[in-house]
Amino acid sequence: CFAQAIKQFEDKELFIKLDDDALVDIDYVIGLIKKYQGYHKPVYISDHLRTKTRDYPDALNGVRYGNGKFYMFNRKLVQCLDIDIKYRGSRFEDAVFGGMVSNGCGENNVEYVKEDDRWIWHKEYANENKQIDLSFIKNH
Repeated sequence: CFAQAIKQFEDKELFIKLDDDALVDIDYVIGLIKKYQGYHKPVYISDHLRTKTRDYPDALNGVRYGNGKFYMFNRKLVQCLDIDIKYRGSRFEDAVFGGMVSNGCGENNVEYVKEDDRWIWHKEYANENKQIDLSFIKNH
């Protein structure tokens, strides 16, 4: 699990999750690091949405989550994640991460920061699935 793996990096204060088809301006990232390094409460930077009730009964019902192309968060958020979350429905990882934040940290205890999309580029698929197989390389 991503959340369990990231807890192993005890000497790191800030973390970034980025889709493989997204780009982020490095100066934007450095600015976020400078601003939120040593921040006094859990920070979750992304373009946040809410899950829909019918898609996510129980633990993920109405949780706030990052849109997935980019999110950045601090060690304080990692420390309060509910990594034992139990839920039904889709395994949409961004919503599950949002549920771990909400259930573990408490939505009112987290600083939700809106990302600045002027510095983030992400491919748009127009309802098409992305086809990628990381286990297959043609020249091998």
